[in-house]
Amino acid sequence: MKLYTYFRSSAAYRVRIALNLKGIGYDTAPVHLLRNGGEQLSDAYRAVNPAMLLPALEDDGNVIGQSLAIIEYLEETQPQTPLLPADPASRARVRALALTVAADTHPLGNLRVLKYLTGELKVSDDVKLTWQQHWLRTGLSALEALLAGDPRTGRYSHGDTPTLADCCLVPQVFSAQRFGVDMAPYPTIMRIHAACAELPAFQQAHPAQQPDAE
Repeated sequence: MKLYTYFRSSAAYRVRIALNLKGIGYDTAPVHLLRNGGEQLSDAYRAVNPAMLLPALEDDGNVIGQSLAIIEYLEETQPQTPLLPADPASRARVRALALTVAADTHPLGNLRVLKYLTGELKVSDDVKLTWQQHWLRTGLSALEALLAGDPRTGRYSHGDTPTLADCCLVPQVFSAQRFGVDMAPYPTIMRIHAACAELPAFQQAHPAQQPDAE
């Protein structure tokens, strides 16, 4: 199993957490998002993933893109240490929490969006940062409300076992902190983040622990 990854990619970070939680060994294939104009845009990587996005997982001749699709694939093919609850309502909640990050929040701060803002629209770095922080705060506020207002939230996002939702929450907090977002308004998120940070699976997936970390 090979994971095409970049140490600071939030989407790749999610998959690294999932692989670690499930105890699945994998090889790392770093793809630098900034070097040489972005290695994800190279012909070599385009042949792996025509979408030219990270991550991509190669397993037994199959290549899968999109972080949540990868994690669902792992859930179905290697169900040990499940990352989705057993009952449909709980599974739907965990997926909804994950998508609040992966679909509603993260894409607005994705590298290609930011490059379009500065390149095509000629916005300043200060305006770009304002954009990033606004959408990070918007997404975190929604996630905080969903978590704090639901009795199914436990030590982690859903109950007392890490789930797909936590695989998404932790990288989003890393991104928010990296771009200077004040995390004080999100106490439930930060409590869950602290609980996750105690687990080796999350520690080993951290960007600073990756072989391509700078």
